Formats: sequence, C-alpha cells, structure tokens
Amino acid sequence: MRNGLSVCLMVLICCLAAPPQALAELKGDVVIFHAGSLTVPLAEMEKRFEALHPGVDIKREAGGSTKMARMISEVGKPADIMASADYKVIDNNLVPDFADINIRFATNQLVLCYTDQSRFAGEINADNWYEILQRDGVVWGHSDPNLDPCGYRSVMVLQLAEKFYKQPGLFDKLIAARKPEWVRPKSVELVSMLKTGNMDYAWEYLSVAVQHGLKYLTLDPHINLGDYRYDDFYAQAAVEVSGKEPGSMITKKGQSVTYGVTLLRDAPNREAAVAFLRFLLDPEQGLKILNDMGQPPFVPARVPDKAMLEKVPAELLPLVEAGE
Repeated sequence: MRNGLSVCLMVLICCLAAPPQALAELKGDVVIFHAGSLTVPLAEMEKRFEALHPGVDIKREAGGSTKMARMISEVGKPADIMASADYKVIDNNLVPDFADINIRFATNQLVLCYTDQSRFAGEINADNWYEILQRDGVVWGHSDPNLDPCGYRSVMVLQLAEKFYKQPGLFDKLIAARKPEWVRPKSVELVSMLKTGNMDYAWEYLSVAVQHGLKYLTLDPHINLGDYRYDDFYAQAAVEVSGKEPGSMITKKGQSVTYGVTLLRDAPNREAAVAFLRFLLDPEQGLKILNDMGQPPFVPARVPDKAMLEKVPAELLPLVEAGE
C-alpha cells in the first residue's frame, strides 16, 4: 500500500515539475493566411514559435489581405489563422460565417518609398512630392486596391493630399501620371521593383520600408492614415473596390490603419493555432517583434465589444480587452 502511494506521489511530482509543453506537446501544421506587409515579422515569429514547439510547422501564405480572405470565403481553402492589414476585411469577408472574432493588434502609416537611384531622390521632400510624381519619366505605383488594403489606402492618401494642400484637381493629375502597369497585385511586390531600379517611388507601409531598408518620405498626419485622432479628416476619402459578389462594388472610407487577426471557426489545428495567437499577442513576444520592426502594436490587443470578447478563446483573454 505504502509502495503504491509512493509511486503515485512520484508520478504527481514529476507531472507538476514538467514544463507545460511536456504535458501536452503541440503538433501539426498551422496554416496562416496574412497580409504581405506582415511577412517579415511573421517569419521571425514563426522561427521563435517553432523553436518553442518543435512539433509544430507554421505554414504561411502571404498576399493582399482582401485576396487572402477571399481564398477562405470564396475558394474554400482551409486555414487556421487570417491576419489582415485592414481589420474590416475580416469583418466584411469572414465574420460571422467563417470566424467569430476579429482582434485588432497593430497600426501603421503610409509612406512614399524610394532609393538613391530614384529620379529626383535628392530633391523630393514633404512639400513637393506630389509635384515630383507628376514629372516626365518618373515611375511610381501602388498595389491593387481590389486586392490589397495598401492599394486603396494609397489612393486615399492622394485624395486627402488634394484637400490638405488645397490643390483642386491634384488627385486627377496624379492618377493621370500613374500608368496602369505600375499598379501591382500586392504592395511588397513593389519593393523589388524599387531595388532593381524599375520603379522610382512606391507607396508602402512604414513597417515595410523599415524592414526592407528603403528610404522613405514621412507625410503629414492629416494624410498618412497613421493617427486615429485624424479619423474625421481621413473620412473625406473614399475608394470603390470590388465586393464579395462578382461585378459588385463597395466603398471603402478613409480611416486610420488598423490590423486585425482572427481564428477561423473550422481551424484544422485549433489548439496549436490558439497557442500561436497567444504568442503573437504577447507584449513580450509577437507584439515586441512588431514594435522592433517599425510597426506600433496595440497593448493590449482589442475587440470592439464585450459580446465579441466572450467569444475569444480563454487562453487569449489576458491579452485582449473590449473597446474601440
């Protein structure tokens, strides 16, 4: 009897002393669809998370946020997590049919990127950039507004510039100077065009410029979509993009940049996906990586209301609050 009790005590002590991952080791693939602008920080998170959980293989697919959401909602591709450069893409395409939550975790701002080889690189500044973009021979572009939030946000910046600088007709002049072939499916494709000298200027997120070592021009907060305190001014911008149904259109209104992430309701590897989300939303882990790479995080991350907070997995609740 005593021997039996001793064995039980030894087993209990060993279990209590063992690290959590030894008790229930995470295994399998975690499929993440995400915005192209999150490629670099998510690659770093993947490396660190897999070091903590060797049995897990993070498989990421990057692209324009709208396109990636539609791969889930329209094409039916299985995924565990979707991270968007515009949280509204998740609201519009995935909630409530494919996901229950939409956690806002970071912000960003639009900048105009260039290199030392860009035409008029030594001349461009915050006061003359819109004039230089209209000059003959200058090649500049942005991503496709129908596929990528950075694309419609780039167009919004041009609309807001006309109002802020009080230059009637400026938006139409800029669009006329931009050739259709300079619009690419996703914003990170423009990075290689800049570095190879095939493009002089490109609209990107600040984090992308920092991560890829690009020169960039910071714009006034009235037009860079980077400060929620200017949301009333941003709301003057509006861009029509393709909707859910073929041939349909929806209007995107200007608003400060806010990233969102969701756990898909039918996530094939839910347990490991929740563990990765906990890593991502941890101020000392994923959110710190974002901050170190030029992308300010929300600490804590947030959902819009208490009703959605009740749907957040219990493991994530210490890292998420309710509130706009």
